[in-house]
Amino acid sequence: MLVPKKVKFRKWQSDRINVKSRTPETRGTKLSFGSFGLKAETQARVKSNQIESARKAMSRALSKTGKYWIRIFPDRPFTAKAAEVGMGKGKGDPQGYCFEVFPGRIIFEVDGVDEKIAHEALRKAGTKLPVKTRIISRAHNQ
Repeated sequence: MLVPKKVKFRKWQSDRINVKSRTPETRGTKLSFGSFGLKAETQARVKSNQIESARKAMSRALSKTGKYWIRIFPDRPFTAKAAEVGMGKGKGDPQGYCFEVFPGRIIFEVDGVDEKIAHEALRKAGTKLPVKTRIISRAHNQ
């Protein structure tokens, strides 16, 4: 699983939850490496184990011929309190790392395979993630 080598702060503050002000992503919205990509349509926090699960599904579908790129990296720590623990007594312990995905962000890119295999690989990867996704290609979107 992807984790940062070193972090400046063990725990991050929670974001303000205001659905109206959630704007689309401005960075990482265009294909940079591959011919096909998986683009997020909704906003969610993607955990490192979900990224790894999607990566495994995609790499199996691509076999040895295809190359893929992971365009997101989980650097945000998330915390959780133990089951059946009462309110108060501070924030929970860090459990792992996640990445906050906003609409428009490219999550994975694929190249070196034909369109049919690339679509199937990206579809399988998309089912492992907590965001709605769309498959884009360089021919149609650039």
